[in-house]
Amino acid sequence: MINTPTYLKKGDKVAVLCPASYIKEDLSPAFDILTSWGLELEIYPSTYAQSHQFAGDDDLRANDLQRALDDPSIKAIIAGRGGYGSVRIIDRLDFSNFVKSPKWLVGFSDITAIHSHIQRQYQIPTIHGQMVKSFLDASPASLSTLKAALFGENKDLIYASTSSAQRLGIAKGVLTGGNLAILQSILASDSDVDYTGKILFLEDVGESYYNVDRMLWTLKRAKKIDKITGLIIGGFTEMKDSDPAFGQTIEEIIGSKIQELDYPVAFGCPAGHIDDNRALVFGEEIEFRVTVENVSITYLS
Repeated sequence: MINTPTYLKKGDKVAVLCPASYIKEDLSPAFDILTSWGLELEIYPSTYAQSHQFAGDDDLRANDLQRALDDPSIKAIIAGRGGYGSVRIIDRLDFSNFVKSPKWLVGFSDITAIHSHIQRQYQIPTIHGQMVKSFLDASPASLSTLKAALFGENKDLIYASTSSAQRLGIAKGVLTGGNLAILQSILASDSDVDYTGKILFLEDVGESYYNVDRMLWTLKRAKKIDKITGLIIGGFTEMKDSDPAFGQTIEEIIGSKIQELDYPVAFGCPAGHIDDNRALVFGEEIEFRVTVENVSITYLS
């Protein structure tokens, strides 16, 4: 049975902190959005800290996240930004109080390391969605889906099926995944996702085509891609090419890894390093349907 965190209500307190890279922007407009939802904010020191590229040193970032996990008055934890650094602190954390009283954890990109650790070790749902820094450029739809996920409103997602590389079909399974580079980096660790029977979401940013190919071959050779029941591809943005060119599109790179497999595949999911980064709830069972007209993600719990 899934141990789902309690949905938020007006007046609840949420923590804002940074487990990874530092923030230089003024977050006041983003804070205003959260308070307009009726939430009380507790801003942890890492939100404003800097140690080289990190939001404070490893001790500060780990202590902030530990304190938020343990504080019963905190009902959700929203990462300030991603970048790099979550993997440096994940093994320092004690999740025993979190398991007894789960709360929503929100983020994407580097926060994939924390999502994946929680999915592997505790099977507690988490939210892949906009972080406080990304609120500043977020589409209204992405913010509304995050609010819906946090407050227990309808979080199903339907979008137009526009890629000729879509593979039609219907599948059911627990949704998991996140940033491809992070998933590849945690292979064989205590945070490595159990891919068996899952529906996998992937996204990335700023990678070379050849490196995406290499990372997917790593997942393929580790027998990860063969074990899933469906594949959802989000944004692969700001891609870099080599000289001479790699010669394959993202659709072709992915297609070559799954050609002998028969599960449904969807491209163009509005999630990832894009302004229209819709919220996805990892750790919950979904029905994933790909038709000629559209792609739908329907939560079954």
